[in-house]
Amino acid sequence: METLHPIVKWAGGKTQLLDKLTAKCPKKFNKYYEPFIGGGALLFAIQPAHPVINDTNKELIAVYKCLRNQKWYEKMIAKIDEYQDNHSEENYYKVRNLDRTQAYKTMKIYDKAARTIYLNKTCFNGLYRVNSKGYFNVPFNGNLQPNCYDEYNISKTHKYIKKRKPVILMEDFEKAVSTAKKGDFVYFDPPYDTLENKDSFTTYTKDNFGKAEQARLAKVFKELSDKGVYVMASNHNTTYVNELYQGFNIEVVEARRSINSKADGRGNVEEVIITNY
Repeated sequence: METLHPIVKWAGGKTQLLDKLTAKCPKKFNKYYEPFIGGGALLFAIQPAHPVINDTNKELIAVYKCLRNQKWYEKMIAKIDEYQDNHSEENYYKVRNLDRTQAYKTMKIYDKAARTIYLNKTCFNGLYRVNSKGYFNVPFNGNLQPNCYDEYNISKTHKYIKKRKPVILMEDFEKAVSTAKKGDFVYFDPPYDTLENKDSFTTYTKDNFGKAEQARLAKVFKELSDKGVYVMASNHNTTYVNELYQGFNIEVVEARRSINSKADGRGNVEEVIITNY
């Protein structure tokens, strides 16, 4: 099996913890569910046969839908090439501000997907952030010669997605896993619980994922476990998370946070990998 890598950099991306995560995956399972797909590092590492992926971020979901559809994929690549050929700081802001226009509402899915990838590779620190109105507002990263995609990797990723035809949802996480049955495998990689005395980045969409959502997620984790579903979750190593998942297997791992907008907010943090098996 050929190693694939995420097409976009996403807050909370799991590339650096992949060895630990893949080692913890069940050896055999039926369907694979990932309700907070983000960059999809684990999905691309294990390449399951029957994936169900979900995210509430419309722009991100447009990318996955284009990876699954041959025509849309070709048009998306052509548009990224066009953005890259015309790249400048001025053009970056022009493309960034498209979501503030009426035309954006009727923009084709492959054009939206291309914009998402282009902005991801040319914005500051690969950060996806929107303001209170839902508009993308990350500044330019200063690079005038970006490489918006790895041709080999994106082509192989497209082939995998096209072959496996994942179910692609844009639902609340609870609804996204409601069809999971005994023998299926669910991996939860939600916006993390906030670390005590530290700024944590959890704004992937304009809706925040607070303590109540963390508690609801733990409840869903337990319900899936009771149904005989294999469940794994990642989160910060906080007292609250440890209380929520008491009785399950909790392994503490060290991870490097690299997406914080402030350099002094980056560094090693403790995370947990929680499993019911």
